Amino acid sequence: MRIALNARILQAPRTGIGQYLIELIAALRADPRIELELFHGWGWSREVPRAALPGYSRWAAWAKQVPGAYRIRRALDQRRFERGAHRRATELYHEPSLWPLDFAGPMVMTLHDLTHLHYPHTQPRDRLAEIRRRIGPALERAQCILTDSQFVADEISRHYGVAAARLQVAPLGYAERFHPRPAHQLRESLAVLGLQPGAYLLCVGTLEPRKNLSQVLRAYALLPAATRARFPLVVAGMAGWRGEDFAVDLQRALASGQVRLLGYQHDRALAELLAGARMLLFPSLYEGFGLPVLEAMASGVPVVLAPRAALPEVAGEAGVYIEPGDDRSWCEAVLRLIEDPAEWQARRACGLQRAQHFSWKRCATHTIAAYRKALEH
Repeated sequence: MRIALNARILQAPRTGIGQYLIELIAALRADPRIELELFHGWGWSREVPRAALPGYSRWAAWAKQVPGAYRIRRALDQRRFERGAHRRATELYHEPSLWPLDFAGPMVMTLHDLTHLHYPHTQPRDRLAEIRRRIGPALERAQCILTDSQFVADEISRHYGVAAARLQVAPLGYAERFHPRPAHQLRESLAVLGLQPGAYLLCVGTLEPRKNLSQVLRAYALLPAATRARFPLVVAGMAGWRGEDFAVDLQRALASGQVRLLGYQHDRALAELLAGARMLLFPSLYEGFGLPVLEAMASGVPVVLAPRAALPEVAGEAGVYIEPGDDRSWCEAVLRLIEDPAEWQARRACGLQRAQHFSWKRCATHTIAAYRKALEH
């Protein structure tokens, strides 16, 4: 199968969709039946860049200043994509994000979530307008639609009327770097950050309202002073949209000296941060999957999370579920996992077992099934 995969998203810093694409490409290439060509906007290649490509920040600044920037870039991409796909005798096109380019043959798209419906205020105005204009026709045109979870598949059927037969659930996996690590392997790298293995709480995610960081800040403030002194709260994630919504809460917390904002973390640094945490706090209000939850479980780290969207589908019985807004219960859950070693150990063991149900090989198998379905359509 000669597959064209749109890899333009890899020009951005690697958050969830970027990690999905990197790991899926590697898993697909392990199958000898798949010939994969990557389209990256200005051209094609077989190679995957190791980090965000230069110029992404310039594009972001340009997009904010130029009306219709998304349409202009899309028109340029479309022209280059058509020429390249024709030369490569592409049999099928896979779009891993929201709006596919035009392609004369079969097309598969991955729809990770419906954030644009539930939280439209978290999207730049021009981008939201483009999503709304293109998402309906794209879903009609796709022979098969991949989703990360059954939750999102059900949402797509409900909101867009897509038949279940055209949907293929392909749960995500976790990279090999996410695994339990003994304290002595982590001390040096964590010491640079002023942290000790097993002696901090961790939040991971882009800083935007949907991630509900304020929930954790409020619950953390309720912890006894002695506990906060022993267990600082570490927040890892790049700035997102509408960060001003919780900027006051965050600045107040940072001023205390017990909350630390690390910003975006690259692959190895994030894996070490997760492995060294006492627990992951993940209060997100909406996720199509929730990759940090799986990565934490694979690292042997218990997770306290909101029972929302696809998160229970990922964490299963391993998760400690607390409703958003219940600050006292969030605080009490954190205290239990700090003060009760047996509870912590039980959650850790359950998470490690749960993580074994997920792999990028399995994700690739479901993806290839979608390719076959599209080619037979």
